[in-house]
Amino acid sequence: MNIGDVARRSGLPAKTIRYYEDIGLVAPLRGANGYRSFRDSDLHKLAFLGRARSLGFSIEDCRGLLKLYEDDSRASADVKSIAQEHLRRIEDKIAELQAMHRTLSHLVSACAGDDRPDCPILSDLAESDRDARPAGKGRR
Repeated sequence: MNIGDVARRSGLPAKTIRYYEDIGLVAPLRGANGYRSFRDSDLHKLAFLGRARSLGFSIEDCRGLLKLYEDDSRASADVKSIAQEHLRRIEDKIAELQAMHRTLSHLVSACAGDDRPDCPILSDLAESDRDARPAGKGRR
């Protein structure tokens, strides 16, 4: 199969497939003319990578999962460990987004949204800006 065929069948853009080859996640054969020749096993790996990436696994996580997938003597505990760590990162991100949502919801509800210049949203952002400045730096 050529890269166009594999792209259609895997659902991944050709650019992504070339990137995965560049970083060593897949290694298609090369013909005498230099063209890539993908095997069914390459297509399967690409579909695996596409699914893993759609679940938000990092490239390094994908590399580890792919190695484990190809290792018949793997321990499922190793796979679970990678998935648990990824799940922890997702949960941390969810908590961070929920905190952002609470803060922004409060600010939006506190803003009258009228023609007056007073705006609690801008005031809060300005306070955060001041807090982020190095000690000893005043407001302009």
